[in-house]
Amino acid sequence: MKILIIEDEAPAAERLKKLILEIEPGAIIPESPVSIKSAVKWLKENPSPDLLFMDIHLADGHSFEVFNEVQVTAPVIFVTAYDQYALDAFKVNSIDYLLKPVKKDDLNRAMEKFKLLTALSTNQVQALLKQINPTSTSKELQKRIIIRYGDTIKMVEINDVAYFYTEDKINFLCTKDNLRYPIDQNLDELEAITDETVFFRINRQFIVNIGAIDKMLAWSKSRVKIVLKPACEHETIVSTERSPHFKEWLTGTSK
Repeated sequence: MKILIIEDEAPAAERLKKLILEIEPGAIIPESPVSIKSAVKWLKENPSPDLLFMDIHLADGHSFEVFNEVQVTAPVIFVTAYDQYALDAFKVNSIDYLLKPVKKDDLNRAMEKFKLLTALSTNQVQALLKQINPTSTSKELQKRIIIRYGDTIKMVEINDVAYFYTEDKINFLCTKDNLRYPIDQNLDELEAITDETVFFRINRQFIVNIGAIDKMLAWSKSRVKIVLKPACEHETIVSTERSPHFKEWLTGTSK
């Protein structure tokens, strides 16, 4: 059994590896990626492991970003010092959620759950994951965003937003009237509250409204460069991983 641990704290990774080997002595555990970037690289360049252990807080952000950059087919057990991310964890391939410091009994129960899943057929696994993951098939869409700047509080209709973007670790929205405001929500949170038929996350930095696309240009490696309106000073290029879904979204055939 190959198990990958994605953890940016070396002592925590070593402790978890030791506990896993006590429960599963024959497990093969490669060197742990420590960031979103290195995790994505590892998952792209290697066959899928049988099981993934993921810390949520990595050196360059939340590990949920990994799922936006590469297809993860292995079951995931999240390990974190915080419990507020449990619901988000179960929106992906998670089969369990362990709090640090990990207790051997809790780890053993999680491993037993994993073994139960692997004993089932692929179709049975997918059906079971859908049952244990409390993910709603319909998104709860938000109509407005509350913006605070200085002593001012303002409401912006989401339908009036041309695009959302991140710059220097600050999140912004730009309206169709070219008004720009800093916002509290990050792009992951915005994806969850916006209409996926209208808004599309083209890369890690931008979510765009289909009505804000002025024109599109063919780019390298079958990618697409978007010219936005209102104009944006940043290059807006659809990432390689998102390009197939982007084309489906444009035609209204994405699922």
